[in-house]
Amino acid sequence: MTNQPGRNDLAGKNIVTVFGGTGFLGRRIVTRLLDKAVDVRSVSRHPHKYKLDTVSGQRPSQEIEADILDSSSIAAAVAGSRAVVNAVSLYVERGEHTFERVHIEAAADLATASRDAGVEMFVQISGIGSDPKSRSNYIQARGRGEEVVKAAFPGAVIVRPSVMAGPDDAFITTIARLVRILPIYPLFGEGGTRLQPVYVEDVAEAVSRLASGQYSTDASIFECAGPRIYSYRELVQEIATQLNARSRLVPVPFAVWSIVATAAEFLPAVSLTRNQVDLMRRDNVTANDLPGLEELGIQSRGIEELVHMIEHEA
Repeated sequence: MTNQPGRNDLAGKNIVTVFGGTGFLGRRIVTRLLDKAVDVRSVSRHPHKYKLDTVSGQRPSQEIEADILDSSSIAAAVAGSRAVVNAVSLYVERGEHTFERVHIEAAADLATASRDAGVEMFVQISGIGSDPKSRSNYIQARGRGEEVVKAAFPGAVIVRPSVMAGPDDAFITTIARLVRILPIYPLFGEGGTRLQPVYVEDVAEAVSRLASGQYSTDASIFECAGPRIYSYRELVQEIATQLNARSRLVPVPFAVWSIVATAAEFLPAVSLTRNQVDLMRRDNVTANDLPGLEELGIQSRGIEELVHMIEHEA
């Protein structure tokens, strides 16, 4: 456990504990909370993995090394917290790190420990399309994870982002890189899957507003997505247009993608998973009857702005 000098007396303070605090979304949630002058406890297996870029220049009040799979470390990490955010995710199963263990069992353990510790708010990061009845192990686990969290922590808030994009993501950035270099770009199926990509910083801001108590709400589920719905083909074409790239778009059957993904999962650096292929088989857009970014006072940013960010950092 590492504390900032002079900031180790946290008794009675408004502490928000973020599990997965060094992840793609988690570290941005931590940053947004810090910029709101919230005392943040960032919890991860590798607490010093990323450098935080905050307006205030502060680091979390506490940076704790803990494993969500270890129930004893969970209890210590949530002690004294007003709110807890579970931003831990898993996309490829390795050893004991299975979808069942991480997205269901560990989520339930964390929600239970938070309830027992007297935590006031629990925020579970899930995803649009999560479905406990899905044939996909990943999608099913995310859906069941929502169920066990709500059962363990009545009043828990579920945040479901659509496909998240950012300068260091594995989706928009990958498309942008490939349309620059490939004369032929392979589509998932016919490219008809509908997507509503959201800027990861907008999702982080939404979670920080909920966890900090900035916005009080009776809603239990928020679906966070960008301002525009694209077909996958339209999205690739839009990115190519923004980058002045010319790439011919060619349909590739999902059966072929599944074979490629199965082989890719055996590589040390996984670039494509079967779960990503499963996700691309179904639309990923918000439900009309659920609140989202707008209800939290956030104006979502479009893909054009994000592509320019990626181009600037390339």
